[in-house]
Amino acid sequence: MDLEDESLIGLLRHRLAAAVAEVVGARPHEVDPVVRPATDPAFGDYQCNAALTLAKTLRRNPRELACRIVSAAQDRLQDLTMPLEVAGPGFINIRLRQEFLSRCLGRIAPPPDPSSGLAGAAKGVAQDRVGLPLVKQPLRVVVEYSQPNIAKQMHVGHLRSTILGDVFARVLSFLGHEVIRQNHIGDWGTQFGMLIRWYREHALPTPQTHADVLEAIEEDYRAAQKRFDEDEEFARQARLAVAELQSGQPEARRIWEQICAESRRAFTEIYERLGVLLAPEDIRGESFYNDRLPAIVQELLERFGGPEPSAAADPDSPVRAQVREDQGAVVVYLYDRHGRALFRNPDGQILGMIVRKSDGGYLYATTDLAALRFRLKELRFSSGIGAQRIIYVTDARQKLHFEMFFAAARAAGWIPPGASVEHVMFGSVLGEDRRPLRTRSGQNVKLRELLDEAERRAAELLERREQQADEAEGVPYLTDAEKRHIARCVGIAAVKYADLRNDRRSDYIFNWDKMLSLQGNTAPYLLYAYARIRSIYRRASAGLDWQQIYRPEGLHLADPTERALALRLAQFRETVEALAADLEPHVLCNYLYELAGDFMRFYESCPVLQAPDEPTRLSRLRLCDLAARTLRLGLYLLGIKVLERM
Repeated sequence: MDLEDESLIGLLRHRLAAAVAEVVGARPHEVDPVVRPATDPAFGDYQCNAALTLAKTLRRNPRELACRIVSAAQDRLQDLTMPLEVAGPGFINIRLRQEFLSRCLGRIAPPPDPSSGLAGAAKGVAQDRVGLPLVKQPLRVVVEYSQPNIAKQMHVGHLRSTILGDVFARVLSFLGHEVIRQNHIGDWGTQFGMLIRWYREHALPTPQTHADVLEAIEEDYRAAQKRFDEDEEFARQARLAVAELQSGQPEARRIWEQICAESRRAFTEIYERLGVLLAPEDIRGESFYNDRLPAIVQELLERFGGPEPSAAADPDSPVRAQVREDQGAVVVYLYDRHGRALFRNPDGQILGMIVRKSDGGYLYATTDLAALRFRLKELRFSSGIGAQRIIYVTDARQKLHFEMFFAAARAAGWIPPGASVEHVMFGSVLGEDRRPLRTRSGQNVKLRELLDEAERRAAELLERREQQADEAEGVPYLTDAEKRHIARCVGIAAVKYADLRNDRRSDYIFNWDKMLSLQGNTAPYLLYAYARIRSIYRRASAGLDWQQIYRPEGLHLADPTERALALRLAQFRETVEALAADLEPHVLCNYLYELAGDFMRFYESCPVLQAPDEPTRLSRLRLCDLAARTLRLGLYLLGIKVLERM
């Protein structure tokens, strides 16, 4: 197994697993070599902690065990690493060979469009894989994210779901998985009866922009809801309108379709502005599953309607279910294999999941079950039918809901062996008062207004920087059109990156000054770092072609900062693969920030224009190019466009 098959850390884990297995008398796939990147470069590049982990189980001295692992690993790792070192109670320090790092980066081909250079390749950045291969066993993947409601404007609460889901879809698609994006929108239910009834008396709004239309529709919805609560006759007619919509009555359907169309257009404007890859064809709202809901409930009743909890398909399933009527509603109760309730309310009583109300209506749980079953059993991919991995991106408040309907689907046998369903949770966006971000009047912050403010502040930042700069600082002259473009890119990038750089499970405080700073782990800093590398590269590579820079001789890594930059570049693959597996975007954000820092230290220590000889200059130019390409690709995977000048 070599670099074509594994990332750097994967290769180390594979070979060390064989060494550990030899020492403990196991098979390689049965042991975890516990390889991690070193936290301090003074101790090496990676660290193997297997001896500390196994010592307790085997009741052996960890340092003695580490020495035996080192002895078994030396021959297996001699082409990759310097001699391994045992430190402290049993840590194994790993330092890669310089020539191996050079060979590792030497495998990365020039950009796909060398005739036009980096700038020309930027329009199709995903085509420049910077040496990352496609996965050998691609999966059929569904990523559900964003999930706005028809007749309502997108607000700051939709920000995290939208940009997190977009990152997951981008990364998984880039690695070669077949990804279908799904925007599961609320486009069905009682609220549309209210609106249909309202618009039988009032004309649909027709202001200039789609966003203005949606804002007017949202105001009409609030007025209709107030009237629904206060006017019994209006409420009766609204309920009749729901029945008309469900039965396909032409006028009701026409009004509903107009409301949906205007909402979708407004959503699309936000997605395009955010650089999100969701498209109208990715929308599959609740209405799509409406005709499937009676069959879902009937199937659950037939399978679990007996006197005892049971598993429908797999007797070894850890989940059991029982479906019974409770005050006219159909309720699913879930148990473990021992008959104990899986879910209880705060009083300790069993908590059921209603799938049909006493009035015959359905709930989110019913629609979500229908959507899950459809995605696993019916959704068509080019490589087959049915998803093998489904990722739902919603806030942490829905944790219980997802746990319950996932458990019901497992009991029903809808999730086949080998398939995974994942609820990717995230925290809230907070204001400076550490409460959910709101306007001064207490309303949700509209997403388009947030983006307007981001662009305005980015434009002000650009103006201040230009006023404070002089020619000695090398700040390029920018036209008004360039300034507007840069302000838009920087403002949007700042909002997205400030969200993505945080652990998604945590709440974070929304702070304009921090997210727009040119210092620290921010989008403006990374965009500036990229533009600076490109500027350095343009000056230093004048008169050279790609064949000279990407010459077969490879890289010279004599200076410690050259080696540190090369190591960081070689770790890009494992970072992206970790993101695909664990769905943690902040890991990639931290990597890019560290990469930019490694480059700045390299550039301060290693002159490029004034390199001591031609081979060294060409090697350093290649490091510049690889750093820029990796930054650009990493930011692309985060949904952020780079700027060639800033």
